[in-house]
Amino acid sequence: MIKTIYMIFFACVFSLGLWACTGKQKVEYKNLSSAQFEELIKNPNIQLVDVRTLAEHMEGHIPGSLNINVKDEQFSSCADDLLDKGKDVAVYCRSGRRSRTAAELLVKKGFKVYNLDKGILNWMEEGREIEK
Repeated sequence: MIKTIYMIFFACVFSLGLWACTGKQKVEYKNLSSAQFEELIKNPNIQLVDVRTLAEHMEGHIPGSLNINVKDEQFSSCADDLLDKGKDVAVYCRSGRRSRTAAELLVKKGFKVYNLDKGILNWMEEGREIEK
């Protein structure tokens, strides 16, 4: 009798665990090295987005990038207004942390997103072009 109760208990716990996992949607974007990112943004159909603050953007940015601050509460609506879901998006920030957040938000909105791993700091360390 006790074995039956334990079996039912474990079956319920196992089933509950499986059910809980199915509700989570995996958010996917691709992290790219500076070299890979540089190749990607040569494509004129890529939407290049700097997700840092305007002040950071003005200090130096990757040429051709659009500035949409991910920390701004209007980020989501700005992305909807300024970006085309039919085109891939390449995002970057200072070190890669904020751009990961932006990438997750954009993927949830239906965009295909690429992230500059290690951010513009690594981009500049490798001697890649920026403009002010």
